[in-house]
Amino acid sequence: MVAPKKPNYEDCRQKRMEENRKRMEELNLTVLVQSLRKISSPKPAPMKKVNPTPRKPLDLSAVRRSNRVADKPPLNYKKGSIKLLGIRWREHASRRAEELRSTLQSDFRSFVRPMLQSHVSRGFSLSLPGWFCKSYLPKRDEIMTLVDEDGAEWQTKYHMKAFSGGWKQFAEDHELAYGDALVFQLIKPTVFKVYIIRVNQAEASEHA
Repeated sequence: MVAPKKPNYEDCRQKRMEENRKRMEELNLTVLVQSLRKISSPKPAPMKKVNPTPRKPLDLSAVRRSNRVADKPPLNYKKGSIKLLGIRWREHASRRAEELRSTLQSDFRSFVRPMLQSHVSRGFSLSLPGWFCKSYLPKRDEIMTLVDEDGAEWQTKYHMKAFSGGWKQFAEDHELAYGDALVFQLIKPTVFKVYIIRVNQAEASEHA
């Protein structure tokens, strides 16, 4: 006797799917699922177009001026003229310092050092010319004495070819400014005579 053939897996799966489909139709589930899909995924609303508000051009014809200069005619400086004047005044101070240096005794070595911002307002450290340090100054750290034109003395530390500690006090006491030119004359191994040429003297002569 021949045994009956067993149904394979695919036939069973197809049969179950057909039975499930008929059951869903009887319960009207297909229509219900479709309606739920329409509700859960509404169409996005179209974006509204927004017209940008036009900006009014700035009126620069009446800019408010400071009370200190409101009653004065506007300045008519050419571009870069103030900067050029400052450079010219600093060069004038350095030139006068070189002229003064040339009149000093040649037995004592000297050099000119124009003042930068870092020398008189930030850092307060004054680097010295390398050639001068190598030839005439001590090879180690030393306390140097600065003597001004009135004979008053200040102590400053000489370190790594520069004046550091004590230089700030000298600069502040003499009200040194950016552009001043100083003549340093080595009158003893650790003593400098210092002559100050003011940059504002060049400015004053410019307006004289």
